[in-house]
Amino acid sequence: MLHRAITICVVLLLPVLSSFAAEQGRQSTLNPAKAEASRKFPRIVLYSVAWCPHCKETKDYFTKNNIPFINRDVEIDGKAMEELTGKYNSTGVPVIVMGSGKNEIVIKGFTPELFQETLKKAQSRK
Repeated sequence: MLHRAITICVVLLLPVLSSFAAEQGRQSTLNPAKAEASRKFPRIVLYSVAWCPHCKETKDYFTKNNIPFINRDVEIDGKAMEELTGKYNSTGVPVIVMGSGKNEIVIKGFTPELFQETLKKAQSRK
């Protein structure tokens, strides 16, 4: 009797477990064209705060122009604040960091022209 009950449970749960496993193994639905386009950019990290109009302008510009970036809100993220004030010697935002290591370029403040000029420099260092 117990053996039959276990068999029935396994038979009933097998389709559920199979669909769950299939869900876990699925690839994300990234747009291949956008993924390829993002490779032309260096790693971009934006140090910002939520209430800053210049930070908002920077985020809007990046989003509108499909520029991938990592946003680090220094009011929420203590480590980001330490990096901003220590490593990048800044108490103001926005601060944009392009690239990494010896190829890192730091921009304090934002204008589209300054960003594009600096982006060209960063891309030539690749």
